[in-house]
Amino acid sequence: MTDDSLFLIDIDNILRTKAPKYYKYIPKFIISYLKKIVHQEEINVFLRESKDRLGVDFLEASLDFLDAKVEVKGAENLPEGGLYTFVSNHPLGGQDGVALGYVLGKHYNGKVKYLVNDLLMNLRGLAPLCIPINKTGKQAKDFPKMVEAGFNSDDQLIMFPAGLCSRRNNGVIRDLEWKKTFIVKSVQAHRDIVPVHFGGRNSDFFYNLANICKVLGIKFNIAMLYLADEMFKNRHKTFTVTFGKPIPWQTFDKSKTPVQWAQYVKDIVYKL
Repeated sequence: MTDDSLFLIDIDNILRTKAPKYYKYIPKFIISYLKKIVHQEEINVFLRESKDRLGVDFLEASLDFLDAKVEVKGAENLPEGGLYTFVSNHPLGGQDGVALGYVLGKHYNGKVKYLVNDLLMNLRGLAPLCIPINKTGKQAKDFPKMVEAGFNSDDQLIMFPAGLCSRRNNGVIRDLEWKKTFIVKSVQAHRDIVPVHFGGRNSDFFYNLANICKVLGIKFNIAMLYLADEMFKNRHKTFTVTFGKPIPWQTFDKSKTPVQWAQYVKDIVYKL
């Protein structure tokens, strides 16, 4: 008997539901390759074994599974009292989200929430750390509501304003443009912003693939399929998380546009 509340990766099912017209024409070797690339078996074993661990406890289990260690710098900059928006660069797409949630979750007694708009929301272990949204609605449509709920909650917020993980451009690995939402909403909610830098990188293969897709004008984010594989390549590593000094929300006045202020905070993050 399967436990429906446990989200397991099922490539066959995803292809069947997302591309019903084409599913029967997809060669078996391609489906096998996709299963291998997303590490379907290994991840599902982990999800089954850790099904009773929730929230920060689940993040700890994930770090153990990935054998990832975290070194924290600037812990003295973690503010006490009040509500904050923690914004970070997004170099990896896996370990960075897990490690940052774990460090902040431990520090703030689990009172943290992710504002993420992707598949992670389906992981039961992460559910307590995600903003609950209407299950029937489309997530993209509900994202503004999630943002609103997040900023009105009494939790510390974790955001990756780039949305996608970092890309390599002219030999430099950096986030793409940071979206302005975190500035606009932090000002509205009177939340100071804490800049966070996460040290790490994906493989050359990943960056090359992302760049080839860009050159070819492929709209679908093919590189995303390889994020699980990148996560496994980054096993057994120690990552450094650096917290900068909180920036008072009053800083973000009319002297710059919200997009310019977002760039301003991004620049601070990359100097940490």
